[in-house]
Amino acid sequence: MTSMLAHIGAWVRQWLADVGHAATLFMRLIWLGPSCLRRFGLVRDQMHFLGNHSLAIIAVSGLFVGFVLALQGYNTLQRFGSASALGLLVALSLVRELGPVVSALLFTGRAGTSLTAEIGLMKAGEQLSAMEMMAIDPVSRILAPRFWAGVLVMPILGTVFSAVGIVGGWLVGVVMIGVDAGSFWGQMQEGVDVWSDVGNGFIKTVVFGLTVSFIALRQGFEAQATPEGVARATTRTVVMASLTVLALDFVLTALMFKL
Repeated sequence: MTSMLAHIGAWVRQWLADVGHAATLFMRLIWLGPSCLRRFGLVRDQMHFLGNHSLAIIAVSGLFVGFVLALQGYNTLQRFGSASALGLLVALSLVRELGPVVSALLFTGRAGTSLTAEIGLMKAGEQLSAMEMMAIDPVSRILAPRFWAGVLVMPILGTVFSAVGIVGGWLVGVVMIGVDAGSFWGQMQEGVDVWSDVGNGFIKTVVFGLTVSFIALRQGFEAQATPEGVARATTRTVVMASLTVLALDFVLTALMFKL
């Protein structure tokens, strides 16, 4: 019994230490935001690396999600004689939920794993230790620009996903199925509110960008300096970031709908 309590106590103490270290690192990254923006060249390069290289998978995925939404939505709305509301259904589904969430999950798989592997390999190659020996803070020089680049890129990728998805819904609904184009765009324009719908989706993408970027960087920064350690850290990034995005989506949706 005493041994079990000792193990539980050790686990709780370690968990609290990890939470405290993560909170400290997060606050440092937030605090370093102004200095990163003053050296915007570093952030710009990372935005190109994270955003431009993720754009293809975001756009293609958004297009096919729009295809599927239009097909499923049309079959459902047709039963109630509301096929003209297809554009509204596609737009609301994308800008409120699917755009922010799916783009964040894709960003995790494409950019988050790349960040973790890059930082982990730098640690394994003792590059971070060498920077510390030269009195260069690796958090401000390496982690902070990547963190803020992810935060800035994520809303752009979410917007691209939603926009391409709406175009995909238009191609299937109007061009292929034959829904009236005026009804498709008109009901979308009347039913989608800039602040309560598009704004809420934008807030979600910002929160997801903060979350995914921080988890990816911390896992790489805390990874064991071995190939196996980097591989495990990359796996943890995908699992933790994906689950956190889904959990935060529920919390944010509940807050936005004032439940």
